[in-house]
Amino acid sequence: MQIIRKNFTLKLLSVTLAVVGWAYIRFANNPVVAAHFNQQLSVPITTVNVPVGFVAHYTESTATVTIAPKRGVAPVKPADVKAVLDLAGRGAGVYNVPVELVAPDVAIQSLSPASVTLTLEKIAQRTIPVVVHYSGPRQEGVVVSGSAALSPQSVVVNGTSGTLSQVVEVRVNIPLPSSERSFDEMVRPVPVDGSGHEVEQLQVAPDLVRVRVTFIAAQGER
Repeated sequence: MQIIRKNFTLKLLSVTLAVVGWAYIRFANNPVVAAHFNQQLSVPITTVNVPVGFVAHYTESTATVTIAPKRGVAPVKPADVKAVLDLAGRGAGVYNVPVELVAPDVAIQSLSPASVTLTLEKIAQRTIPVVVHYSGPRQEGVVVSGSAALSPQSVVVNGTSGTLSQVVEVRVNIPLPSSERSFDEMVRPVPVDGSGHEVEQLQVAPDLVRVRVTFIAAQGER
């Protein structure tokens, strides 16, 4: 008993340190235990070095990143981690681009998705005449007097080459009145395809066209 009591405090401290050391060695590299300390972040996927005059289309918007921060260091903020697709030196086409992480000094445990399939398209421009399209049920006894006056008579349409190729015409839709009237309004020009449906994701300049047209009673209806 005397042997145990002698320097008891130092012996207890030694035993405690030994247990702590064993526990660290035993569990520090245990993937189950280590996973408890891992941090999972969801960060937006962005593009960098996009060639001038091109636009990238891809469906994946976020990446899930699992990181192992250093012990004793505050958790990493999502804003400190960037998931980027580097498009430097690429032309029009379809690519599978690896997701690159820009992050603090941390160990990356996993990244999903590891790559993204995207389409790189050239931005094109066309000058297209504006045509008048009379909409609504045909009104008996009412006709257009002469031709409609448009200002401007054409517009500039911008978009990707693939989308722009779908445009057959740019029209302004004018409702048919039920009686005589003068129409003088600003109307939005609409790019349409061969089926008459609006082609979206295009920019039209100017975005309004002045349309002046006179509807009169047909001969014999006066």
